[in-house]
Amino acid sequence: MLSKPMLRWLLPFVVAGGSYAGYTAIAATAPEKESTKETIAEPTVQASSLFPTDHKVVITSHGELVPFEKTHLSAQVSGEVISWHPNFVTGGIVKRGEILFTIESDNYEAAVLQAEAALASARATLIEEKAKAEVAKRQAKQLSDKQVTDLYLRKPHVLSAEAQVKSAQASLKRAKRDLENCKVIAPYDALVVERDIGVGQFVTSGSRIATLNNIEVAEIHVPIAGFDSAFLPESINELRATVTQQGILSTTREGKVVRDLGMIDSATRMINMVIQVEDPYGIDNKQPPIKFGSYVEVSFTGKELKHIYRLPQELVKNRTVWVVNDDSQLQPRTVTVLRAEGEFMLVGDGLEQSDKLVLTLPEYPQKGMAVQIAKKNDDSETVVQ
Repeated sequence: MLSKPMLRWLLPFVVAGGSYAGYTAIAATAPEKESTKETIAEPTVQASSLFPTDHKVVITSHGELVPFEKTHLSAQVSGEVISWHPNFVTGGIVKRGEILFTIESDNYEAAVLQAEAALASARATLIEEKAKAEVAKRQAKQLSDKQVTDLYLRKPHVLSAEAQVKSAQASLKRAKRDLENCKVIAPYDALVVERDIGVGQFVTSGSRIATLNNIEVAEIHVPIAGFDSAFLPESINELRATVTQQGILSTTREGKVVRDLGMIDSATRMINMVIQVEDPYGIDNKQPPIKFGSYVEVSFTGKELKHIYRLPQELVKNRTVWVVNDDSQLQPRTVTVLRAEGEFMLVGDGLEQSDKLVLTLPEYPQKGMAVQIAKKNDDSETVVQ
């Protein structure tokens, strides 16, 4: 018979053994857990149909607006300046045909009167010589042929009188021209860049008095990079261009491509096209002005590309795009990028119309990965051209 101290020592082992036996019995009678198998879901992507299209290339460049024509105005007669146009100041705008300034004209008016008098005298002499020649002609009928000479018929006198008339006419024409030149007229609608005269100043013939910029037409010389020159149209006849001045309030004008400069820039290896803009200061068309020296953007239509795809730039990486084939598998396509145009890439070879362009790639795309194409709410798909 066990003593009490020994029972106290064995009691914990008996309790632990009973608990383990109970747990084993319960576990043996419990139903087995059903085995679960994880299912890997196919990633979902957004895709769009592809359709080739014909596209006209848009060539964009930048340049400075410069005058089509600049004139260093000079006086053609000498004299004192007695008045000038109120807009004939630096920064002023004058219209074609307006009188810019006036030179004192008394001497030139007197010269016209003298030339008119000389012409009248020469004409009177001519009339007199013709009358004498007619008398000599009638008298010559009574003389022998040997006695009748050109001098007798006064032919040299008539020719001399006719020459005097022509000389007097030329002198009168010069005098009238000098008188007209006392009023210096604007040759075109112009911006006055510089003026070097004032009232009371004496100017001499040929002296420089002002610098004018033609504002009826302006030009923009824009460089065309080598990769863009291949897309220039074969003919620029009647080719229109869009001219835009960026700023807080953008200004857009229509221009036309008129020519290229006929040579390649030795520093940049680019060609330069010339675009003309009519009435840049908005004098007649009442549009916001684009001033000389403004830096503007120019765009115009180039060649037409046949059977190409116009894709967003973010979908073309390292000349590769991802598509979903007929088996709903991801496939990379190496494409030929013809050129970048704004936010788009113009792609030639490398795609098939049966492909669907992937718009949203999985995190780790792999060739041959099975995917599901997400449908839009209206069950329609985006079409990319």
